[in-house]
Amino acid sequence: MDHQKFMELLPAYLDQELGVADLLALEQHLDSCSACQSEFSTLNTTRERLKKHAPYFFAPDHLAQRITMSLPRHRTDTPSPIGWNLNWMNAGAVLVAVLALAWSGAVYLNQPSSQDRLVEELISSHVRSLQVDHLSDVVSSDRHTVKPWFNGKLDFSPPVFDLSSSGFPLVGGRLDYLNGRTVAVLVYRHNQHPINVYVWPGKTGATDLRLQEHQGYHLIRWTKDGMEYWAVSDLATNELESFVGALRAQV
Repeated sequence: MDHQKFMELLPAYLDQELGVADLLALEQHLDSCSACQSEFSTLNTTRERLKKHAPYFFAPDHLAQRITMSLPRHRTDTPSPIGWNLNWMNAGAVLVAVLALAWSGAVYLNQPSSQDRLVEELISSHVRSLQVDHLSDVVSSDRHTVKPWFNGKLDFSPPVFDLSSSGFPLVGGRLDYLNGRTVAVLVYRHNQHPINVYVWPGKTGATDLRLQEHQGYHLIRWTKDGMEYWAVSDLATNELESFVGALRAQV
């Protein structure tokens, strides 16, 4: 079974709908695939948010009465029990349709935006890299070692710089899977605090810095020369901004 097939099985795995053979194969694959781990974490986070935040709607007491009153009242013949049952079945169908429409609309409106989902993915990836001790696939402070390591693994070449002179030494790099594609991750450190810099092709031109805080972590996003950058760390805001300033001066 190839990697793409495993990715397609993740929703069924989350809903506990896989057969025994597929379940065992997928769990074995998940142990060694950071991309699938990231996708599973994102799916699970989205499901939990929907369970927690999706509103529930209850029909008001007067709705059934209004539906009943809207049904024909005057008949020339005595209604049969079958006809009476059909009327109530129709009323019930209307009620179910109204509730289903209200619920589906609420769920749609509460869906996280693509940007929110990306931030969730970035935080999940950053935390997971710390928990499973998988900060780097290539461990080196030499940019001439880290940069060539990405050759043949990506369809782009990420810029790599050592910022030791600014207090942010390069410690390595790795691959990850975010936003529906494989991305480069450059790993730096400052006073024992890891900094993950995610890089992938983005919009042409340059955009201003955008700072966010989520779950206690700080994220800074910018684009330059057709590349999108996200720096993620638990560093204080001013320290992360200093790091980004040093990196942007080199890029």
